[in-house]
Amino acid sequence: MLELDKKIFGDITTKEIIGTDPPAIPDTKERLEKELKNLLSQLEFTPKEDLEKLLEQQDGFDAHVNARPGAMALAQNKIQLYNEFSHRYADAIKKKLEP
Repeated sequence: MLELDKKIFGDITTKEIIGTDPPAIPDTKERLEKELKNLLSQLEFTPKEDLEKLLEQQDGFDAHVNARPGAMALAQNKIQLYNEFSHRYADAIKKKLEP
């Protein structure tokens, strides 16, 4: 069973991504954009040793959200949006980790 109140992307919870409310466009997309902007701004002040932990944590969140990818009742379009924004965040962390 998924933890529905688990924060998986900034302040966005699992239930906001896999549930029908809020709608994917424009609500969820706008919220993901806002959270990504906040998360990226926080990376500027994050020590390199913490970046690896953040990347590992985000990978865990991705696995959590994608644990039941074929379940028809889940909001597939919102899961795809989440994956897009999560990958953008993970890529930004990886760039900060480069020497």
